[in-house]
Amino acid sequence: MPVDEFRLIVEKIRPFTNYIYLHVLGEPLLHPQLDEILAIAGDSGLNINITTNGSLLERKKEILQRHSIRQINISLHDAEENIPMDKWNEYMQSAINFAIEQAANTYICLRLWNTTNEESAGFNALCLEKIGQAFHLSTELLNQETKGNGLKLSDHIFLQRSPRFEWPDETHTGEQTTKNCYALRDHIAILSDGQVVPCCLDADANLRLGDIFTENLAYILDTQRAKNIKKGFEQRKVVEPICSTCGFSTLL
Repeated sequence: MPVDEFRLIVEKIRPFTNYIYLHVLGEPLLHPQLDEILAIAGDSGLNINITTNGSLLERKKEILQRHSIRQINISLHDAEENIPMDKWNEYMQSAINFAIEQAANTYICLRLWNTTNEESAGFNALCLEKIGQAFHLSTELLNQETKGNGLKLSDHIFLQRSPRFEWPDETHTGEQTTKNCYALRDHIAILSDGQVVPCCLDADANLRLGDIFTENLAYILDTQRAKNIKKGFEQRKVVEPICSTCGFSTLL
């Protein structure tokens, strides 16, 4: 997303929210103009939240330190599939070091969202071992079931463990007819081309509601499709077929 377009989006969403989350499937730290984007969001008074796979934290640390960032979520589970096994120790140590160093100014959430995946047992054990050593906590404590923000490791640092979930897929037929969902209740997503969708899992714009560059957000949120989706979830009903294939809301 070009910086000028990001600035326009911030202007359009500012009357509706005090928060902005930089993610939606992509890796925000890859953006070549990350410094400018964070400055625009910060100057507008938005609370900035970032979700990252953590692989670029060390390289982008100086940029991140220049800005007021409310929370950084580090998806540790991503490393299992995208980083060679012989680099796992190095990756984990880097993520932990970053968390400890930045916690004075930023909330850090270490995420392991793969607890139901048997193939991830070895990787998860390594992660918990490294975290336990760093924060002097037992494996038994780290393995406890938690909800919400997860387990507090230290001031401003949390471990969040959750089952792996299925992403929504328009090519599948779902069986869920009732569910809770945060979509349109407390968030929407805006993709890099300006398409507005109900939630942060709709990276392919299957539930396109409008275009932030050509339409006002108030108009987009008042479209019949948006109102039907929101009302449906308020009544625990699935309105759009693709929502019945999404596994995330079952974790709520």
